[in-house]
Amino acid sequence: KSEITTQNHGFGVNPDAVRASVKVEITHVNLNDDSIEGIRIKGKKAFSVQYHPEATPGPHDSRYLFDDFMAMMG
Repeated sequence: KSEITTQNHGFGVNPDAVRASVKVEITHVNLNDDSIEGIRIKGKKAFSVQYHPEATPGPHDSRYLFDDFMAMMG
């Protein structure tokens, strides 16, 4: 699955550290520059993304992230 997003590459996670970690799973990768855009902590209720959607027709592209978050809280 791919999403059209807006990036802010003024900062980011260290790709070598994330790929070497047994505790962190990469969930989203930027197809343009291979930067890590999303991670999940294995065995914990924690994940993050570093982008926001900009695709048409509306701001619902990342709704699944909020669904995942709500499921974790339940």
